[in-house]
Amino acid sequence: MARQPDVTFLRQVTLFRDIVEADLRAVWPWLRERRLRKGEVLFREGDSGSELFLIRSGSIVISKHVTGRVDQVLARLEPGDFFGEMSLFDGEPRSASVQAETDAMLYGLDRGNLDLLIETNPRAATALFYQLVQVFIKRLRDSGNLVAEVTRWGLEATGLDVEHTSPG
Repeated sequence: MARQPDVTFLRQVTLFRDIVEADLRAVWPWLRERRLRKGEVLFREGDSGSELFLIRSGSIVISKHVTGRVDQVLARLEPGDFFGEMSLFDGEPRSASVQAETDAMLYGLDRGNLDLLIETNPRAATALFYQLVQVFIKRLRDSGNLVAEVTRWGLEATGLDVEHTSPG
């Protein structure tokens, strides 16, 4: 567990930006520090997991396997970003791989510690859940927009752009 609450750092994490200080202090003891060396893989797509991570320092690359030896970089994350939230709740295998692009320090919140936070400080847990829902909604909207854009590109590339096709 982390020692002194670092409210200043938590305020830099988008997930905690709008949470009151008392609730940030309540979350802090449940975070565990994790250090990665440059190039170290934290987890691979398909691995089991139940932990959300906050990036304190360094750079993280998230990628998804496409085919053969081809992986697609989905995101490069920096201090203040977070990842791994899906496995915190659904218990499904990891949906992407995560690797340290540079030396990195992370804080993790696993399902067991989240359950303890819920028991000991329901108000802080509720604030965290509310912020997570806001992030989920934004990411879902962004994903929907990306699917529409990729579909449009595919239609245009194949000549099936229905907007510009004349009837009959």
